[in-house]
Amino acid sequence: MKNRGLSISHIATRTGLAASAIRYYEDQGLIAPGRGPGGQRQFEKADIRRLSFIMIAQSLGFSIAEIRDQLSSLPEGRTPTAADWRRLSATYRADLDHRIDQLTRLRDDLDGCIGCGCLSLDRCGLYNPGDRAARQGPGPRYMLGDAPLTEEKP
Repeated sequence: MKNRGLSISHIATRTGLAASAIRYYEDQGLIAPGRGPGGQRQFEKADIRRLSFIMIAQSLGFSIAEIRDQLSSLPEGRTPTAADWRRLSATYRADLDHRIDQLTRLRDDLDGCIGCGCLSLDRCGLYNPGDRAARQGPGPRYMLGDAPLTEEKP
């Protein structure tokens, strides 16, 4: 199999993406297939990995703009190496660790006070009396990682 010259239908079959999705990712600047003599898109085998990365990153909640920014760190003019992909994935590590921490807190604490200010549960008055969490900002403060405030004693 040549390095370049894979059809969009081949790439669609290999990735499980619809051809329209692949064209969309091209329009968004995430992939850049070459063109054959008849103007048909010609993909590289490495585009399968790029598209797979895009699918995974989107499933993790990353935006097209964030994915584009990350993919722009890959070298142009050559197939990215394992080291290139490791470097790119390292940039996601801190964000993923933060998301894992948030999901763990959500799983463990969602039935308790989340510091949202609704004070609709009997327990909210104990964990967030007088909506003290609002001093830390809007939204579900405790689920966003803020610690409950304690009342200062004179």
